[in-house]
Amino acid sequence: MVRLQELQKKIKLTGDRAMLDAKANGTYIVYKKSDGQMVREYPNGEIIPMFYTGTPHE
Repeated sequence: MVRLQELQKKIKLTGDRAMLDAKANGTYIVYKKSDGQMVREYPNGEIIPMFYTGTPHE
């Protein structure tokens, strides 16, 4: 159980760091929500869903 808690803490810290980098560089982060939806999140809190475009590299 302790390892799971440590892993969850590291995942959260990684996400927090990514958002700090996005803010510093004027960009956004991309992640998958628990329901499977891919989203872009901007440092101002705006969340925009991403939709499948059918590109062959995905």
